[in-house]
Amino acid sequence: MRTEGLGDVAKGASGVEIACVAVRGRTYGLEVTHIREIVRAQEVTPLPKAPVLIEGVIDLRGKVVPVIDLGRVLDGVPAPDARTTRIAVVEVDGLVLGLRVEAAVDVLSVEASAVEEPPALATQAGYDAVRAVIRREGAAPVLLLSLERLLEEVYRSARGAEASP
Repeated sequence: MRTEGLGDVAKGASGVEIACVAVRGRTYGLEVTHIREIVRAQEVTPLPKAPVLIEGVIDLRGKVVPVIDLGRVLDGVPAPDARTTRIAVVEVDGLVLGLRVEAAVDVLSVEASAVEEPPALATQAGYDAVRAVIRREGAAPVLLLSLERLLEEVYRSARGAEASP
């Protein structure tokens, strides 16, 4: 197993805790250390002329929090609304934001031995939002997302929108 670039995910024998969320029928992982809370979806107020990846803002107990539709960031298609829809409130580099997901699925305690880097083909194709792949016995792998890289993608989309006429 190669662990360079995986940081704390592959350190130590005890591993790491991962919150699993569903987006467009797939299971993705978010490091629990980044998650402040997961709340029921609520009405999102759109921001005029906001980049397409920014859905809008919510009022979370008196604090305005921007919301990003994780389905749109990952696949270019918004995640469908369902009664299970949640907003994972995360903190990345000091910024608090919400990630709209179809459902909060599970929390996994992952051993370091189950963590691998994503296949080189995926990263060479420019898809670097997946930080690691977590193997699970008897279940499909979980793609651990890099929130820092997802945020970079949102910033890139915003710069691209500004450059468009």
